[in-house]
Amino acid sequence: MHFEVTILGSNGAIPAHNRYPTSQFLNYNGQGFLLDCGEGTQLQMSKYNIKRGKLDHIFISHIHGDHFFGLMGILTSFNLNYREHPLHIHAYPGVEEIVRTYFKHAQTILRYEIIFHQVTADEPRVIYENDGLTVETIILKHRIPTTGFLFREKVGPRKILPAKLDQYQIPVHEISAIKMGGDFTTEGGSVIPNIELTHDPAPPRSYAFCTDTAYTESFIEQIRGVNVLYHEATFVHEHRARAAETGHSTTREAATIALKANVDKLIIGHFSARYEDLSQLLSECKDIFPNTELAIEGHLFSI
Repeated sequence: MHFEVTILGSNGAIPAHNRYPTSQFLNYNGQGFLLDCGEGTQLQMSKYNIKRGKLDHIFISHIHGDHFFGLMGILTSFNLNYREHPLHIHAYPGVEEIVRTYFKHAQTILRYEIIFHQVTADEPRVIYENDGLTVETIILKHRIPTTGFLFREKVGPRKILPAKLDQYQIPVHEISAIKMGGDFTTEGGSVIPNIELTHDPAPPRSYAFCTDTAYTESFIEQIRGVNVLYHEATFVHEHRARAAETGHSTTREAATIALKANVDKLIIGHFSARYEDLSQLLSECKDIFPNTELAIEGHLFSI
């Protein structure tokens, strides 16, 4: 199953150095999720051949423009392209107010339904679930209520051993129950334990999206051991006073979170426009957490 993230935007408050504000596209087994929707998101989706028709859920971390200014454009394009199936937006109540006010004054009646799901920043909670994964909020520390999003794959069914199908002449209608942990009884009455018929499924995968936040260890336990952590690193550590003033993190702070949470990989982004060359940011992170990569636009990260 595919579980991958494409970086669409990696810059901070303003576009600069050919970098767009924050946006990522997560593909889970063909289902599309958009994480934030900064200015230029739909242009980036076209550039990197991401089909808008696969997008059914948009998650907005907070109501600062660099994280949702691209929303009106993509919603309008959906309408112009005759979208008919519903779109789900998970965001703070203010986003719904902004969207509905715009379409009201534009005198636009959408061809498709937008279903808003209210997000709050009081405590972590599951806000979306399907057969394969859950999405829960991560409470971040910013100047306004802000949440990250933790995508966690569910434990899959056990894997049946093909050789056992022939050995015990297991009928097709029994396979589902065996995958769910059941034993098998032969026509002669012998009980074959599940452990002989199957092996463990692949370990469930996880991705934590932690955008705008000052340094805080409050969510370390929640993200402990995730496969990939995206954590903002707006500033080099020399500019830590500016980071604290604006509610952002430095490179070393992001790397420290990754280290303390024992994650497998760290991706840093939300770069300040003052840095054209990102090599210092990457180097400072690697000094603390070696398995760090930059959120380079167009790069696809497999989870």
